[in-house]
Amino acid sequence: MKLLFSTLVITGMLFAGTVDSFAQKSRSLFNGKDLKGWHVDVPAMDKDANARNPFIVRNGLLVSLGTPGGHLITDKVYKNYRIEVQYRFAGTPGNCGLLVHASTSRALYDMFPKSIEVQIQHTNAGDFWCIQEDIEVPDMEARRGDKARWGVNGDKLRKIERLQQEVENPVGEWNKMIVECLDDKVYVWVNDKFVNNGFNCTVQSGQIALQAEGSEVEFRKVELTPIKKLSKD
Repeated sequence: MKLLFSTLVITGMLFAGTVDSFAQKSRSLFNGKDLKGWHVDVPAMDKDANARNPFIVRNGLLVSLGTPGGHLITDKVYKNYRIEVQYRFAGTPGNCGLLVHASTSRALYDMFPKSIEVQIQHTNAGDFWCIQEDIEVPDMEARRGDKARWGVNGDKLRKIERLQQEVENPVGEWNKMIVECLDDKVYVWVNDKFVNNGFNCTVQSGQIALQAEGSEVEFRKVELTPIKKLSKD
């Protein structure tokens, strides 16, 4: 196992395909000042030099403006971690997502990277969406639909509904989402309520991404902690 420089590593994370072995500690992925450590992937910006970047820093908050559509993606690759995001829809509620285990860009609809999306969409926070990767959950058919239509692309059934409803705070208030990724498992909490648990995930490491998907969302915390076990078995 190769050790990386101590200024760059956290136990259980992957950097350029190499697992480090340093002491565990939490790390903010957002410094409150700029988007250092992230890069944007916004198709509209390829064609129009004047297209706005939908990801900005405003008043110490990381903001997804919602349009044009795209993703803010970590430069580094991570494995076996807990990520906590605190977010709110400051205006009109709508859609957004936290993507884990992200890899190939624009793998679906020339927009979405291969990943498992943990939904942030208002009233659906904690749902899974399979984006060219797959995951299983208990009560799979009840939560995903007709097994014959399951899939990870196109018109297949890619959505897996969360376990609990009505877990989000009123619009304008802050919400807390925690996602734990350990080996082939992904567990999700919204406002301290356990809302999803997946296993047999087809991918176990990758980048982390936030979406611009139509609605303005503010993030005040994006914190990652390496883990060796899940909080809930």
